[in-house]
Amino acid sequence: MPTSKPDRTFLYIAACVANLASFICGTSFGWSSPEIPLLKNVTTSPLDYEITTSEEGWIGSFLPLAAAIGPLGGGVLADVIGRKTTLLVGTIPFIVAYILNVFATSVLFFYVSRFLCGLAVGIIFTTLPMYIGEIADDECRGSLGSFMQLFIVIGLLFSYALGPYMSIFLFNIILIVPPVLFLLLFFFFIPESPYFLLQAGKINEALGASIRLRGMNKSMVSKELEVMKVQVEQEQKNKGSFFDIFKSKGLRKAIMISVGLVTWQQLSGINIVLFFAQSIFTDAGVSLAPELCTIIIGIVQIFASGCTPLLVERWGKRFLLILSAIGMGIAQGVLAFFFYLKDDQKSDVSSLGWLPILSLIVYIITYCLGFGPIPWAVMGELFPGNVKSVASSATASMCWILGFLVTNYFGILTGLIGKSGCFGMFTACCFIAAAFVYKYVPETTGKNVHEIQYLLGGLGRRLSFQL
Repeated sequence: MPTSKPDRTFLYIAACVANLASFICGTSFGWSSPEIPLLKNVTTSPLDYEITTSEEGWIGSFLPLAAAIGPLGGGVLADVIGRKTTLLVGTIPFIVAYILNVFATSVLFFYVSRFLCGLAVGIIFTTLPMYIGEIADDECRGSLGSFMQLFIVIGLLFSYALGPYMSIFLFNIILIVPPVLFLLLFFFFIPESPYFLLQAGKINEALGASIRLRGMNKSMVSKELEVMKVQVEQEQKNKGSFFDIFKSKGLRKAIMISVGLVTWQQLSGINIVLFFAQSIFTDAGVSLAPELCTIIIGIVQIFASGCTPLLVERWGKRFLLILSAIGMGIAQGVLAFFFYLKDDQKSDVSSLGWLPILSLIVYIITYCLGFGPIPWAVMGELFPGNVKSVASSATASMCWILGFLVTNYFGILTGLIGKSGCFGMFTACCFIAAAFVYKYVPETTGKNVHEIQYLLGGLGRRLSFQL
């Protein structure tokens, strides 16, 4: 065991295993893109009729609706039973959901299934950034925080690549395997967060977990653990509720930044692109088969997300967020212009069939470089432990409330202002997001929560956690 430089091999393994939960979330996000076209065709649907536009909207939007509720329980559970156990519990609804899909005989089965997936997503999106933020050290926290987006897009590609070419019955049987695998690996091989173990008074277990995760000898880990123990004791004395966040200038800024980032993330139109990618390409009349276009998008997402952990450490989160917002805005603007020509002007766009593919590729690349992973990584860094769970719950709930509204009412809004108008609105939101980051978001890469709170003007040089 090295005494000077930590061996982070097991730490990265633990982060990858934990992010199998992100992969499962990704499969649920991508599920509706190939499955809704199958449900709209009576020959491929397990139902005896084709679903309506309204039913299609609810199948798409039940996930974000329930995901807004999941964080409320996830934040409480993370503090009561631990980060690890909460992630394990949060994965079980996926198994139940996919079993329901296998035996579905009514659209109600799919409503309940998507609702269960949403609950699980809400719990995981609240708890996983907390877990990763607590097991990582300051040097690699940014790159490990970016793993979440990488595993999500791998899950998306999994659904995009398999879903169109399998029956609904077989595809959902396959989707049961990843959550079962996660439960086995995470339960038996990956430790609880040392931070939570200290909160629970389990000193020896915290020491053992830290030695495994840090790759350092006992004496070096003990010193780090002593510092962490002091922090935990301070935070336990000053345990905060959601309303306590507003008593500190630094925490008020932190919640504004955290909620603001996920707000602009959702208003960039990401759920529309992920949930209805195949339908968008069908409506655009692209020359390639729509299911192949979504697979291309999924592959691009993986490569872009794989670059993010490297770029975060080199360029910082703030620069990548601004670059991401501008890139998404340009891409959505091009898509809006395409639908303006096609639908509003009734122009012949057959020679521009490549344009929607290119614009969504650019959108996905720039989304994955910034506004996909970084808001969740920042959320895990901004708050001290005494308010982290409630702040994370509030942030995740706001994210998914907006996700539900955008997803459920996209069809209605399209009927009112057309696809060009909708994508034009997303364009404006992306550029506003860039301005928001430029004005309000500090650089957090390489800084711990004490330094970040000092930057926000909340806790001072003494690094006190008192509110």
